[in-house]
Amino acid sequence: MADAIDGRPGICPTLLYADAKAAVKQLTEAFGFTELAVYEGEDGLVHHAELAFGNGMVMLGSRGRGGRFDEAMRGAGPAGVYVVVDDVDGHYQRAVDHGVEILMPPTDQDHDSRDYLARDAEGTIWSFGTYAPRTEG
Repeated sequence: MADAIDGRPGICPTLLYADAKAAVKQLTEAFGFTELAVYEGEDGLVHHAELAFGNGMVMLGSRGRGGRFDEAMRGAGPAGVYVVVDDVDGHYQRAVDHGVEILMPPTDQDHDSRDYLARDAEGTIWSFGTYAPRTEG
């Protein structure tokens, strides 16, 4: 497993919002988070945002924009968890060997990460991948 490296958290809550732009505004202005990155699509929806608070971070995006994570989160509630791991394929195989429900096998992503999605016994969505967001700008 990956340890926090160079100020990078090893676990990040991942949140989906109906209005992610408003969420970014509220989290930064009202709660004091620092905006590190916001990536919007041509449709104006927030595809991915990273907000830091102290040495922690949340990643968030717009609900209903499609993709495997959005699809998996449809019946799972407003939050999931992203965990940084060094060996995605090995971690995935361990989960498979223990009967975990896999929603997406290890997949190379556009943002230089390899990750997979799983659902735990209570329905929480877990993402495990090599992307380690920075908590500093």
